[in-house]
Amino acid sequence: MRKLTLSLLSGLILSQPALADITLPKLISDGMILQRDKPVRIWGWSAPNEAVTVRLDGQLVGRVTSPTGEWSLTLPAQQAGKTHTISLQGNNKLTVKDVLFGEVWVAGGQSNMELPMERVKERFPQVIADANYPTIRQFNVSMQYDFNKQHSDYPNGEWVAATPQSVLKFSAVAFFFARDLQQKYHVPVGIIKTPIGGTPVQSWISEDALQAFPTYVKELTPYQQQGYIAQVKAADKQKNDDWYGDLDGRDLGLQHNWQQPDVDDSDWQTYQLPGMWPDGMLEPKEGVIWFRKDINIPADMAGKSQKLMMGRIVDADQVFVNGQQVGNITYQYPPRRYTVPQGLLKQGKNSIVVRVVNSQGRGGFVTDKPYWLGSEDQHIDLTGSWKYKIGATAERLPSDTFIQYKPTGLFNAMISPALPYTIEGVIWYQGESNTGHPSDYHALFSTMIQDWRRHWGQGDFPFLFVQLANFQAYHDQPVESGWAELRQAQLDTLSEPNTGMAVITDVGEWNDIHPLDKQTVGQRLSLAAQHIAYGEDLVYSGPIAQSAQAMGNSLVVNFNHTGSGLKVKGDKLTGFAIAGEDGIYHWAEATIKGDKVELHSEDVAAPVSVRYGWQDNPENANLYNKEGLPASPFEVTAN
Repeated sequence: MRKLTLSLLSGLILSQPALADITLPKLISDGMILQRDKPVRIWGWSAPNEAVTVRLDGQLVGRVTSPTGEWSLTLPAQQAGKTHTISLQGNNKLTVKDVLFGEVWVAGGQSNMELPMERVKERFPQVIADANYPTIRQFNVSMQYDFNKQHSDYPNGEWVAATPQSVLKFSAVAFFFARDLQQKYHVPVGIIKTPIGGTPVQSWISEDALQAFPTYVKELTPYQQQGYIAQVKAADKQKNDDWYGDLDGRDLGLQHNWQQPDVDDSDWQTYQLPGMWPDGMLEPKEGVIWFRKDINIPADMAGKSQKLMMGRIVDADQVFVNGQQVGNITYQYPPRRYTVPQGLLKQGKNSIVVRVVNSQGRGGFVTDKPYWLGSEDQHIDLTGSWKYKIGATAERLPSDTFIQYKPTGLFNAMISPALPYTIEGVIWYQGESNTGHPSDYHALFSTMIQDWRRHWGQGDFPFLFVQLANFQAYHDQPVESGWAELRQAQLDTLSEPNTGMAVITDVGEWNDIHPLDKQTVGQRLSLAAQHIAYGEDLVYSGPIAQSAQAMGNSLVVNFNHTGSGLKVKGDKLTGFAIAGEDGIYHWAEATIKGDKVELHSEDVAAPVSVRYGWQDNPENANLYNKEGLPASPFEVTAN
């Protein structure tokens, strides 16, 4: 920086302002991965009309000035290979070190893309232990929103290489995707991670593109008014403080220290864990219930630190062992994986107490999850008989206002700063938060894809997305389903150019909106990338219905993406339902005939439409191609 010139005037020390330093956006920083084989932009800020010189490995790339101080310069296309250094000289000098050229992908969506490797560590312990990938790097974008203007930079962020420690914070889907690409192409892979849990698609659409949807423009408008967000936050805080303060004040368990091991529980009732609490157990369904269980600890476990697996609990919990709190999670989705510290467990009788607070609807312990104390190899089963007692009941707590879910805010603050960055494409996993209103999802999602491409200015770059997984209880009769409608909207979005879809209706978990098998998800996205982005001639999609023809009392569905042929996973092809003009669907007998499936039902004399995998959890959908990729659920009307 230029040395300051000082002068003394009337006893005050005055300084001549220094010329502005060159500054760079957070994305342009040490360890960054730039897109290979394409000209890439470098940009930043300086003093107006300040000359900025850029060199790559000491070789002059160019000089640039800008009357506003906002400058950019294009680096020539580079192959993947060696490590590079970029130096910039103006009034100051900056050096960006450890720069690689490879494949750059933006990872976006909601919680299933956000879900970190830490959440799947029990399922993939060896993958994490082996995660020494110095050229797979992630830039994590922290959650922020702005409803009035697009941001030009992030407040923080850095490029981080994958190690067994750092990978725990990587998006699991994005990591498996990147690892698969690197194993295929042997080049660096950079992930710009942007997803935020719970967000609907309209949060990620720019304000100008949102104009096509008046309902969402109306929803946005108050959040653009000065002071409104502060009012909303204050109201939510007051509401929550009042509700929880009142509940805690009336909770008999807190008053009488029910977490202690010597509590007289002779008047407590019996509860079979796991399971959601039944009708009548707590009326209204909101409030706090205490659960306790005494267990016997053998000598070889006593005194040692042990894992305490309490499955998933709806909604908030505090867990005590021998009167000492060992865990606390305030919402239902994370797995309860707690650690009992060394010295707390003693040989013989020990107590486990769980205080469950539920603010909306039925609470309890989610089934088909692990409940044990010990280790993977040796543990005490905690399912079965527990005791419970109600601490207090309460009226339902009104929902909070999740401001980050509102339209446009996340686009402005989390996507806009990345728009100058040259990318290969986008991977996207989102939709769960739009299942309550699926009818406009196709229009919204298509608009978002077009919007991002227009703002990025890099043409129709590959946009690869994940269709919703199977979730919730299976129905043994055909039903209506918001999840199925949204999957259809996602399927329809394949009409956008250079899009691909990973079908994962065989990967979900009926009792968990966050299924753990993110490896299969990443691999299927990678297959789509290999074809759409990199031009590989391979089978990258499961069967997709193209059309249906009515033939008397039968209906024939035509498929593409059949690979080397259609096949059934299991003994019998299931998951198809057909309807006549009355629109009432009945299960159909299904037979594969080449690249077609023929359907009929004794209950439908003249079928006119067909649905496949049409429910929240289509666990009976078992059509695949021989390459092992599942068919997409669909609804088709016969020609």
